[in-house]
Amino acid sequence: MTTLHRRRFLTGAAAAATLTTAAPFVAPVFAEAAASTPLTDVTPSDGRYEDLRRGTNQRFTGSPQRIRVATEPRHVVQAVQDAHDAGRRLVVRSGGHCYEDFTTSTNVQEVLDLTQMQDISYDPVHRAFSVQPGALLGQVYDRLYRRWGVYLPAGNCPTVGAGGHIQGGGYGSMSRRDGLAVDHLYGVEVVVVDGGGKAWLVTATREASDPNRDLWWAHTGGGGGNFGVVTRYLLRSEGVTGNDPGTALPTPPQAVYLSEVAWPWAQLTEERFTRLMWNHGTWHERNSAPDSPYRTLFSQLKPFHKSNGYVVLDSLIDAGTAGAEAKLDSYIQAVGAGLGITPERRQHRRIPWLHAVQWPGFTGPDPTVRFKGKSVYARRTYTDTQVAAAYRHLTRDDYHNPSALLMIASYGGRLNAVASDATAVAQRDSILKYQVVSMWNDATDDDANLAWVRACYRDMFAGTGGVPAPSATNDGCFVNYADVDLDDPQWNASGLSAHDLYYGKNLPRLQRAKARWDPTGFFSHAQSIRPAGASRTAPAK
Repeated sequence: MTTLHRRRFLTGAAAAATLTTAAPFVAPVFAEAAASTPLTDVTPSDGRYEDLRRGTNQRFTGSPQRIRVATEPRHVVQAVQDAHDAGRRLVVRSGGHCYEDFTTSTNVQEVLDLTQMQDISYDPVHRAFSVQPGALLGQVYDRLYRRWGVYLPAGNCPTVGAGGHIQGGGYGSMSRRDGLAVDHLYGVEVVVVDGGGKAWLVTATREASDPNRDLWWAHTGGGGGNFGVVTRYLLRSEGVTGNDPGTALPTPPQAVYLSEVAWPWAQLTEERFTRLMWNHGTWHERNSAPDSPYRTLFSQLKPFHKSNGYVVLDSLIDAGTAGAEAKLDSYIQAVGAGLGITPERRQHRRIPWLHAVQWPGFTGPDPTVRFKGKSVYARRTYTDTQVAAAYRHLTRDDYHNPSALLMIASYGGRLNAVASDATAVAQRDSILKYQVVSMWNDATDDDANLAWVRACYRDMFAGTGGVPAPSATNDGCFVNYADVDLDDPQWNASGLSAHDLYYGKNLPRLQRAKARWDPTGFFSHAQSIRPAGASRTAPAK
């Protein structure tokens, strides 16, 4: 293990004195505190390397010089300091679900693997739950509920790591009921690099008096890989007082109703498909207010390519909602109204909430596949152009992939009860959030699937430069569904950058946070935030 230089980690006032006037006061990390457990380094000669150099998307395989497996915050400080001192490009991975090659590109020399930092506990000092970045969402749900009876309204895929998920916003099937994960983020513990090239461990909270508050805010939707390395999240809902863990976060439903229905493509003419889409979008326009009686209902409408045979509607509602089953049934009837088709009822059942978090109707992609996704925030129902383009591409005869689809998720409800600048997530008046996505197995099918996703998306948003530029209808893209095409003029002719589409009016504030907390630009990837006026080109390869 490389020994940390004692001069980098001073105590108390001496530590503060070494910082520039622009730097925050931070808690020092001591070389003397180093325990016997070293950082684990996995190099190409190690049998683990083949697995550890990959993320979930099998389109990308990295070739770093080494992968550093951390188990505690001091390891993160060491890995960041070592990489900075050696001039090596370092990236961070927790769950590995990045849509693009941000942790696997050829210019990455070191990967900092946080998968073994999985502690989930209660911190009485901050009166908040402490969740480390390597904890998977399924583990977070299980531990919080079994021990304390609470939960975090976060994502649907139980294998996603908390590390990147939360700081990108944290969204899932209970968000209409209880908001985003970041709406319950009290604080972050982050390793940053100051202007002098020193790595520090900083704690930032939402307290108005906290001088580091802008670092907390930047992590409420600013995206991963931008400001530093999160070593733990502190979770406590706004307005909670006292020190009772059982009230620090929301209580989940005791049970939910799950439903899946499907309409066969064989019976869906273009007119019927159009009616189905309009029914779906119009229902969400009418039932997505923060106080809507339907705010406990969430669904994904999944128009698969016709080679799949079906358009599927997966739905969930809190079983404790007044008239829950009737509300669920009325929703399904509203989506199918006027089609003249009775959908296939594949399932309808009541199930305890903790079991339902692993329901495959909402979980993410198989980690053995290749995929590409492109995202949309929608403020209103679909336009004629969007529906026509979707139908055209979903029914193409020159393309056959039953795993290509539009994945259209409910938004609104309590998500939209928060001001657009209260967190870094600017999109607070949308009713739907969806993707054009394809999943496939073989590299030989890359070109056909990438072409289909890109063409379908471009044509759906042809009137706004091929992307969902902010307008009365749309409101940009979701940073956790990273899409490098947004910075390619071949696929984005809107004049807006990916940053504009991800962050909207919150971009300048994020840029100021970037300038303060990462003044040397150490943390970077192809779409990382740069200070205002800085080049937006990707890191040199």
